[in-house]
Amino acid sequence: MPRHVVLVDPYSEAAEYANAFRARGVESVAVLSTPAPLKSYLHGWKPEAFAATHFYDGDFAKLVETVRSYDPVAVIPGNEHAVMLVDRLVEELTPGTGNDPALSAARRDKWPMLQAVARAGIPHLRTYAATTEEAAREWLRESGLEGEALVLKPRCSGGTDGVHKVEAGEDWRPPFRELLGSVNMFDLTNDSILIQEFAEGTEYVVDTYSVNGELGLVAVVRYSKSVRGDRIGVYDAEDYLHPDDPLVAVLARYTRQVAEAVGVRTGCTHTEIMQTDRGPRLIEIAARLDGGCGQQAARLATGDSQIDRAVRHHLDDTFTPGYSIANPTRVVWLSAPNGGTMHNAEVLDAVRELASFQKLGCRYPNGSRVPKTEDLFTTLGWVLLSTSDQHLLEQDTQQVRKIEAMVVVDPLDR
Repeated sequence: MPRHVVLVDPYSEAAEYANAFRARGVESVAVLSTPAPLKSYLHGWKPEAFAATHFYDGDFAKLVETVRSYDPVAVIPGNEHAVMLVDRLVEELTPGTGNDPALSAARRDKWPMLQAVARAGIPHLRTYAATTEEAAREWLRESGLEGEALVLKPRCSGGTDGVHKVEAGEDWRPPFRELLGSVNMFDLTNDSILIQEFAEGTEYVVDTYSVNGELGLVAVVRYSKSVRGDRIGVYDAEDYLHPDDPLVAVLARYTRQVAEAVGVRTGCTHTEIMQTDRGPRLIEIAARLDGGCGQQAARLATGDSQIDRAVRHHLDDTFTPGYSIANPTRVVWLSAPNGGTMHNAEVLDAVRELASFQKLGCRYPNGSRVPKTEDLFTTLGWVLLSTSDQHLLEQDTQQVRKIEAMVVVDPLDR
């Protein structure tokens, strides 16, 4: 009888779990946490990758029996939307083997997340969740943040969906009104908006995989981002830090504290941290794998990935504490300066001739509608570069930017 793993919301990069488990003789079953695939993830929904697909309609007892019938080796979340449902399933099927169920909301909702971090005495950014302008105004006054630079964002979205920066002295009310009551990428209504002091510094990602409360470092990545208007989540590039970099130890220690505060014991976390002149400050921690092309990039950079560690954990009962760097690796993100119609997507094929080229990801063929790049979900795509020669990596990055500048997105829709 074949063995199975259950993957909840295995969109986009999370579908790679299926390939990795299949290589070890384990078939994957998909469970979508919604009655139909999420519209914002349709491009990354690959039903052919799974032996079966089930949709959750709100009947939890029925879902438990469906999942139990597969006797799965594991139940794994594919994105943020799956986290709390996976917590419930694991606690029902194999009590005590997953993350702390009492802190499930703190691993999904950014407001209880920051509250848990604050209770643990971990340095953090001043943050508040407001349901009205009046409550937001009062908190800003009491916290001394009136007139200061702020970040406004949904509590339960993902990526950089809906993240707005308010400059010092600017009116925070327009983005607050825009976000409040809007529907985010997970088809959830934003009925409460997170207001946070803006943190100056460099942003890093710490990807981990934990087994029985032991946190293993998978990779530490430095983000380069751009500000476009009031949108601060425009990705430019990602680079992998060598584990001997002194900053890695600082970020790893801070991540362990945060992971413990929100009850992480098992599985992946993807933690975004701003390194400020006061030290590390949490942006958010997500109890799921690094998405986009993160797993492919990690394999090139380190020879390992969160998916590979999950397979080894659940099939071989192994734990890996750290990582090493195999090759300098960079993800170069592609942007569209305006929305419109893509007319010459074929120019991007020139990146394939670069010496460090590994892979091109672009979801927009000629003639398709392209959004203006404002966040992770509106990027044109990405180019994955990896080589043993750091100088060559820099040269090829410059070439990618020249090629990107040749892309024509016609706002007039001629």
